[in-house]
Amino acid sequence: MDDPLVDDALSHGDASGADSALPIWAAFGDLMSVLLGAFVLILVGVVGAQLELSSRLEAEVRQRQVETAKRQSLEQALAGPLATGRVTLTDGRIGISGSVLFALNSAQLQPEGLELLKSLVQPLAAYLNGRDEILMVSGFTDDQQVLGSNRRFADNWELSAQRALTVTRALIEAGIAPADVFAAAFGAEQPVSSNADAEGRARNRRVEMAPVPKVARQPEQAP
Repeated sequence: MDDPLVDDALSHGDASGADSALPIWAAFGDLMSVLLGAFVLILVGVVGAQLELSSRLEAEVRQRQVETAKRQSLEQALAGPLATGRVTLTDGRIGISGSVLFALNSAQLQPEGLELLKSLVQPLAAYLNGRDEILMVSGFTDDQQVLGSNRRFADNWELSAQRALTVTRALIEAGIAPADVFAAAFGAEQPVSSNADAEGRARNRRVEMAPVPKVARQPEQAP
């Protein structure tokens, strides 16, 4: 025989259990919605980062291709002089024997040296175009003192400086922009060979040309 009080209690218990279960599922649904939204945001961020990285990589590849083409053009222009030994190319530095450019203890360009410099102007200018670099022309000597009672140069520093200036001016006259080149002197410092014999001293008497980074200009301050 059914007890009305028991039935009433059971019915109230089922109703209260159903009511207490509803908020749990609702909270779970809200949590899943938040997680899904966070996942979508993360996915969008990752895709955006990948697209930006891909764009940067493509730009770098294009820039490297341009630089490679410029270097190849420069190397092709140097192929003839390199084969004859008049020019060397080491770690991006173009070296020209002093005997090709100048007579001993002289800073006056020889005809052969002038023609060689003229042949380098076009590829050098093309290489420097659009780059944040400038061409440094460096003069070097051997360690022998400048001889002669009527000598024009006080020492090897002055001789190397004048030779670097002579080459720099010749490059400018042949078409290199003045803002793209400068001269530096090293005297007998930084030899590439021993000064103990004539052959080594001849290798040390040289002029080198190498691109170096431009010095960043400081913004002008208003008075």
